[in-house]
Amino acid sequence: QVQLVESGGGLGQSGGSLRLSCTASRSIFSFTAMGWYRQGPGHERELVARISKGGNTNYGDSVKARFTISRDIAKNTLSLQMNSLKPEDTAVYYCNAQLEFPPLNYWGQGTQVTVSS
Repeated sequence: QVQLVESGGGLGQSGGSLRLSCTASRSIFSFTAMGWYRQGPGHERELVARISKGGNTNYGDSVKARFTISRDIAKNTLSLQMNSLKPEDTAVYYCNAQLEFPPLNYWGQGTQVTVSS
């Protein structure tokens, strides 16, 4: 069983920055991809950013040019640097890890990010 533990959420100010981290219980290089998703009040869970095993990244349209996903394979850690925060970034952020064979999805417990205007 894989465990993903997020940290770094909290209260941020509009225009400010926060950094989220996700530590996995096994080598993150074993995953087909990892990513960050978020779910705001009254909204469905949506993709924030994703990084493939090969290092390719993609971002949700609302966070492009503001958020950056990265990984430290040696530390089994996935990170999300969030800059130029907006109140609409307020959500619970979830770390995700995907396996292709067998097809499995793992989720962290979530970390709350609240951005004040």
